[in-house]
Amino acid sequence: MSKRRVEESDLLVVQPLGAGQEVGRSCILLEFKGKKVMLDFGIHPGLSGTNALPFIDRVDISTIDLLLISHFHLDHCGALPWFLEKTDFKGKCYMTHATKAIYKWLLSDFIKISNIGADEMLYTENDLENSMTKIDTINFHQEIEYEGIKFWCYHAGHVLGAAMFMIEIAGVRILYTGDFSRVEDRHLMAAELPSIKPDVLIIESTYGVNLHEPREEREKRFTDAVKNIVTRGGKCLIPVFALGRAQELLLILDEYWGQHPELHDIPIYYASSLAKKCMAVYQTYINAMNEKIRKQIAINNPFVFKHISNLKNMDEFEDIGPCVVMASPGMMQSGLSRELFEAWCTDKKSGVIIAGYCVEGTLAKHLLNESPSEIASMAGQKLKVNCSVEYISFSAHTDFKQTSQFIRSLKPAHIILVHGEQSEMQKLKDALIRQYEDTEYNIQVYNPRNTQPVELYFRGEKSAKVIGKLASNTMPKLDTEISGILVKRNFKYHLMSPEDLHSYTDLAISTIIQRQSIPYKTDSDLILYSLERVFGSMKKYPDLNRFRLFDAIDIIVEKKFLILEWSSSPINDFYADSLLSEILKLELEESKTEQKPKIYKDIDGPSFKENLLSALDDMFDSKSIKDNSEVEDEIQVEVDNKTVKINLKQMSILCEEDKQLEQIVSNVVNQIRTLS
Repeated sequence: MSKRRVEESDLLVVQPLGAGQEVGRSCILLEFKGKKVMLDFGIHPGLSGTNALPFIDRVDISTIDLLLISHFHLDHCGALPWFLEKTDFKGKCYMTHATKAIYKWLLSDFIKISNIGADEMLYTENDLENSMTKIDTINFHQEIEYEGIKFWCYHAGHVLGAAMFMIEIAGVRILYTGDFSRVEDRHLMAAELPSIKPDVLIIESTYGVNLHEPREEREKRFTDAVKNIVTRGGKCLIPVFALGRAQELLLILDEYWGQHPELHDIPIYYASSLAKKCMAVYQTYINAMNEKIRKQIAINNPFVFKHISNLKNMDEFEDIGPCVVMASPGMMQSGLSRELFEAWCTDKKSGVIIAGYCVEGTLAKHLLNESPSEIASMAGQKLKVNCSVEYISFSAHTDFKQTSQFIRSLKPAHIILVHGEQSEMQKLKDALIRQYEDTEYNIQVYNPRNTQPVELYFRGEKSAKVIGKLASNTMPKLDTEISGILVKRNFKYHLMSPEDLHSYTDLAISTIIQRQSIPYKTDSDLILYSLERVFGSMKKYPDLNRFRLFDAIDIIVEKKFLILEWSSSPINDFYADSLLSEILKLELEESKTEQKPKIYKDIDGPSFKENLLSALDDMFDSKSIKDNSEVEDEIQVEVDNKTVKINLKQMSILCEEDKQLEQIVSNVVNQIRTLS
C-alpha cells in the first residue's frame, strides 16, 4: 500500500490537558493549520492549588488563539480567572450569556468555601472581577469568525447556558459536547442534534456503558427517600452545587410538598448565599429553558417556590426536628454541605441523598464506594457514620443509549472520548467499536489519557473562487484560462484582478519605479543604434532626449549618463538587466579600442581605409560594405535599404534617408581618424 507524503499543515492534534481518562479539570487543546483552540479550563474537585490545574505547562499559552467555555461548573471553568489574569494568554474567551452571568457568582462562592489557605488559592475575588472584562459572550447558533477560526454553539441540555461548540478550521469541523444530556428534564431542553455533521466528535464519557433509569422512576425514588428520612424524624441532607441539578431538585420537591399537606410543617431549606442571585439569573434566562417552563412563566414564575426557604447562613438555622437541606458543594469536600454532614452523620434517623456524579478524592465518592463506618472531620476528629447514604443520580450527562444514538445520527469519522474514568471510558470505546464492526461505517474511537495527543490528518481540496471584475469578465467563457491575483485569507482562496484588491482585501496595488544611471564614453548615438539592432525598434519621445524599448524601458540620454527607467516587475527587470548588459559590453569594447597602439601614421594612406572597412564590417555586415569602383576613394554602407556614402578624399559622410545612421557612421570615421 503506497503512502502519500503528509504535509505538516494537514495534521490536526487533539490533546487533553485535563479530563483525559478522568473526570475533572476539563481542558482540551486543538491545533490545526497554525491555529490553537482550547476547550474549557476547569479544576479538579478532588485536588487543590496548582495540583488541581490542567497540565497547562505543556503549552505556550501566548500562542493560544481562542478559549471556549462550555458551561459554569467548576470542573469546566473553575480555573478560568487564573488563566485570564495570571498567564500571558492573548486570545479571545467566549461563553454563553447565562454561563457568564452565573460564572461570577459560582466562583465567588468557591473562593469563600474553599477549605485551603490563601497562599494555596489560585486566584482572588479581585482576579475573578477583573476576568469578567476579558470574557466575550455568544448566542446559541450565532456564528463567529476569529483569526480564521469559525465557531458556533448548540444547546447542551446539561445546565442553564451549557453549550456544545462546533469549531471549523480550513473546512474541518470539530464538535465538542462538553457535558450534555439528550433527555429533557423539568426545566431544560434536551441537547440539540446538529444538522451539520462534524469530522471529529469530542464527547463526554462520564457514565460509560451505564443506563439511566427513567425520569419518572428516578423522581419517585428520590421523593420517597426524602419522605422516609423526614417522617422517621431525621434530617435529610442533599449535597448539590449551587446551580445546575439544584434547580431541578427544587422544582421536584416544591411540587411534591404541594401535593402532600402532611409534609407542610417540615421545612425545606436551600442553603446557599448565592440562592437569591442565582435565582434572579434563572428567572432572566427563561427563554433558554424548555417549552414547559416558558409557558408556565406566563402564569406564575416556577422558580418562586412556595415550600422552600433560602438559608443564607447557619446563624439563621434552628437545628430542631426533621428538615430537608440542600447545601453546596455537591461532593462535600468542604463548605456547608460538609459541615452539615459532620453534624448529622452520627444520627441514625438522618440521611444523605447524593444526587450527582462524584469525582475520585471527594468525601461523596468515598461514602459511595467504601461505605465507611467512620470518617475524619475537617478538624481531624473521628466521626461515626450512622446515617443512611443513598445515591440517586440526577446528573444531566448522557448514558450509553443517549451517547450511541447521538453518534449514530452524526456518524463522525473520528470520536475522541473525554471526561470519564479510565475503566468506564474503555468500556464505552469497546462497546462503540462492537456496534459498528459489521457495518460500512469505519469508526475510529480514541480514549487518550492526559497530555496524550491524538493525531488526525485532513487533506482538503484547494479551490479558488473567482470574484469581482475577473468573475464578470470570464463567466461566459468558462473554458478559457483565467489570469489574476490569488489571495488566501482564512484558509479560503480567491482569484481576482489587481484592480479589485482594495475592494475585497486590505491590500492595494503599488508601483515601484526603478532607475539605473550608467556613465558612458562611447558616442550615445552609437549606443542607441547598437541597442536597436540587438533588441528591435526603439520609440522616440517627441522633443525629448528619451527613448523606449520593449514598450517598457525608457532610456534617457544625458551628457555623461544614460538613465534606464522602468516600472518594476519580473519581466521588466529582466529587460532592464539585458539592456544594462549590452551597454556595459559596448563601453568595454570602447575601452579596449582606446588602449590599442597607435598604428596609423596618416589618414590618407591605405591603412586608414583598411581599418575603416574593418571597423564598419564589425559594426554592420561585410555584405553591407561596398568599395565604390565608380567613384574613387568612396565607400558605401547599405543598412535596411538606406545608403551611407563616405568620400575619403573629401572626408564627407552623407545619408539622405537616415541622418541618425549618417551620424553613427561619421562617429566611426572620426574614431578611426583619432587613432594616428
